[in-house]
Amino acid sequence: MACFLHQPGIVCALGSSHAEVRAALWTSDAPRGIVVSDRYSPDRALPLGEVSAALPAIEGWPLEHRSRTNALLAAALAPIRAEVEAAVERFGPQRVGVVIGGSTSGVPEGEAAAAFHAANGYWPEGYDYRQQEMGAGARFLAWQLGIEGPAHLISTACSSGPKALASAARMLNAGIVDAVVTGGADALSRFTVAGFGALGSLSSERSRPLSARRDGLNLGEGAALFLMTREPGPVRLSGWGESSDAHHMSAPDPSGAGAMRAMAATLQRAGVEPGAVDYLNLHGTGTPQNDAMESLAVSAVLGHEVPVSSTKPLTGHALGAAGAIEAAFAWLTLVGNPRGRLPGHWWDGERDPQLAPLRLSEPGESLGYAPRHVMSNSFAFGGSNACVLLSQA
Repeated sequence: MACFLHQPGIVCALGSSHAEVRAALWTSDAPRGIVVSDRYSPDRALPLGEVSAALPAIEGWPLEHRSRTNALLAAALAPIRAEVEAAVERFGPQRVGVVIGGSTSGVPEGEAAAAFHAANGYWPEGYDYRQQEMGAGARFLAWQLGIEGPAHLISTACSSGPKALASAARMLNAGIVDAVVTGGADALSRFTVAGFGALGSLSSERSRPLSARRDGLNLGEGAALFLMTREPGPVRLSGWGESSDAHHMSAPDPSGAGAMRAMAATLQRAGVEPGAVDYLNLHGTGTPQNDAMESLAVSAVLGHEVPVSSTKPLTGHALGAAGAIEAAFAWLTLVGNPRGRLPGHWWDGERDPQLAPLRLSEPGESLGYAPRHVMSNSFAFGGSNACVLLSQA
């Protein structure tokens, strides 16, 4: 049964409109998005994918919903809200669900409250522990939209977004709902930055995926949301695949076996041959182990001719939101793109001879035709792998 993705709402370091994001993805003069800031690491200025767009005011919301992550969700919802509300009216609130991915919830608000408590001995009036509950974002969207169907959040680190899309499709195919609001959101926090710093995973420069000089990732934030229904739309979620390595708490399986299984399952579900994929958005963190594993997996499943790029040097790694944001990039690559302009791979150009020789899309590159199938990879801590294929309807 076909599941269609209607236009996405998106907010990330590249902007908050389709026009802004497309312009940044397709530019050839200089990379966009990343800024250097010590906002989340006072002792170390770092390149970050911070959202600079104005976000909705949260002061009028119930206390439990007041968080930056929910403000990002509200910003992503705004451009598609009328379409979602029409679906709620058409199907009824009990026949619409919410499935999103995320990993930080209200952690920034918890940090501020903990600092206040340490200084004053009591909690601030603006703090509610429910802001930090992992499912807070799904509960927030259901409240905003009057949705009464199933509403939950998937938290599997970097694979959360595509796994939410897959879960939404399963809900539709099972007949549980007739429409789903799906995607992901995550906000930057000192906790996240300190955690990745402790792992030695952060680069002090814009990340360089697949480079011989790659030395870590940049963190980011953002949100992307879709309305998914069985009603025809411009893009189908034609395939998805999931696997679990259980190789290590944070390091990927160097053989790439789990990533290969997820990619192969995606193609099999979609009934699409590897050579028909027009473009792949890599997980592409810029960390030594991830890039080695992913290049091996991509080479084994897709070969060396499919254009690929990582967009994380533009957005930063938005953790649980990353795969949802990159699915939105796939949607933008498929729709209204007759020349097949591709997101460029921004790096230093120094190929690592130890990595499979993938075909990296150059900034400003075009296929010369409208793409039909775009794939996106997401590989997470704990060996949680997810892949999605978006196709022209």
